[in-house]
Amino acid sequence: MSPNRCRVLWGLSVALTASSLVAQPAAQTATQPAAQSDAPPTAVQPPDDAKARAKAVREYGKAGGSEAIPKLETYLVDPDVDVRREAVKAMVDIGTQRSLDALVKACADNDPEIQIRATDGLVNFYVPGYVKTGLTASLRRAGSSIKGKFTDTNDLVVDPYIQARPEVVIALGRIASGGASMEARANAARAVGILRGREALPDLEKAVQSKDSQVIYEALVAIEKIRDRSAGPSIVFLLHDLNEKVQATAIEATGLLMNHDAINELRDVLDRSHNMKVKRAALTAMAQMPDPQLHGIYVTYLDHKDEGLREGAAEGLGRLKNPEDTATLERAFNNESKTEPRLSVAFALVNLGKRGMGEFDPLRYLVNDLNSAAYRGVSRAYLIELARDPEVRQALYPALKEAGVTKDEKTGLAEVLAISGNQDAVAPLEALAQDPDTEVSQAGLRAVKNLRSHLQ
Repeated sequence: MSPNRCRVLWGLSVALTASSLVAQPAAQTATQPAAQSDAPPTAVQPPDDAKARAKAVREYGKAGGSEAIPKLETYLVDPDVDVRREAVKAMVDIGTQRSLDALVKACADNDPEIQIRATDGLVNFYVPGYVKTGLTASLRRAGSSIKGKFTDTNDLVVDPYIQARPEVVIALGRIASGGASMEARANAARAVGILRGREALPDLEKAVQSKDSQVIYEALVAIEKIRDRSAGPSIVFLLHDLNEKVQATAIEATGLLMNHDAINELRDVLDRSHNMKVKRAALTAMAQMPDPQLHGIYVTYLDHKDEGLREGAAEGLGRLKNPEDTATLERAFNNESKTEPRLSVAFALVNLGKRGMGEFDPLRYLVNDLNSAAYRGVSRAYLIELARDPEVRQALYPALKEAGVTKDEKTGLAEVLAISGNQDAVAPLEALAQDPDTEVSQAGLRAVKNLRSHLQ
């Protein structure tokens, strides 16, 4: 996981206070619950009629509509696994709220493919289209086993106003900690992170103790997204993991969870590691937890030849907010030739009080980079953190009305204010919701909805 994604996650720390989608909890959670008495005739046919039952399931699925869910649900207890798989596929395709209880029940099946499909189907209800990009989309069967490919990008999370039903999250958590295959466990851990399912945190803490690196990695990223600081101590043992991807992610998660007790461990990693990616992660994590005792380390690395280490050093100095560092950071801002460390220095200077929006001011530089496909996420993350300060928000509001403001700047600032705004951000966002550009107006409406959800 790159430091950029870590910074994006850091910027997206929001309280999920929205109302949950209400539905009744699943009736049963056993792996093979007893068949229901109102099952259609095909559900009680002899086992040698499995093909006929699978065909019946597909026909129900083609009919579509939530009214088919009760009929399909009876096939979740079928003795033939292929029939059960067809039933889950059909329910995922239908995808209404009525399918949630049945998919929760399917999560308790002992077949890994069913668990994976049910997992992606549950996420798909909250993130429409997910089944086309999730693990389900790449599933391939080889004999009795299945294989799928996880996408490298793992920064998807639901909007703040969306809250998954607790029984959905709990079902996913059980798979993450004890699913039928490592692929099913890793996929469920990813799903919990997407839904920011706090109820599954104990299962994620179990999952990080797995011997499978993909499961550990997905569980760590999910813990980052949930952002419950109580989980910090449970991942400290991974700071020296032999798998680089796991180690770097554990280090980044430690910083995001603000585990100050791990600072000495992080310093040890920074000093001893010969892996530049790991060193960058360690310094960035230390920068998330500014400590005056680390000031000398930040200053030393501000001039390092590695741009990733310069980034982390600038962030640390910015969060320390020591006015005596202003001149040093201004020189760094004027002399830095690389975009990412210059964005970090700009962030630091704004944190130290540079709130101007002139052409060459650091805050303007951050806003300008919302137009860059490569650096928009980094700039947005810094602006999210900075905009928690009312003075910074007041400096940003006029930019939304400037004659030269771009669509990307409008939509980017809408996302920033939706997360970090207060009551004073409502009017500017409502104005964006009336923008003649459809994309901007939709971003404004969405931002108002998200903002109001955490102001309640």
